[in-house]
Amino acid sequence: MTVVQVRDGDPVEKALRKFRRKVEQAGIRKEIRKREYYLKPGEQRRKKEREAQRRRFKAIKKAKQGKSKRSRSFRR
Repeated sequence: MTVVQVRDGDPVEKALRKFRRKVEQAGIRKEIRKREYYLKPGEQRRKKEREAQRRRFKAIKKAKQGKSKRSRSFRR
């Protein structure tokens, strides 16, 4: 459970910001979104595979961009 210590005289907005930060650090928001609706085990597996594939393509694309930048600098 997330607890926020608030001093006397602190504005409510400041306490709210502290609370949001603690919730984010604890990963509660991420967990809530994950449990927002039920996914069948097969759907979960397919979703994980799609995310992994997306990360791989992103890494490949980033690597290709890095190579093209280096080759241009050697031509000068």
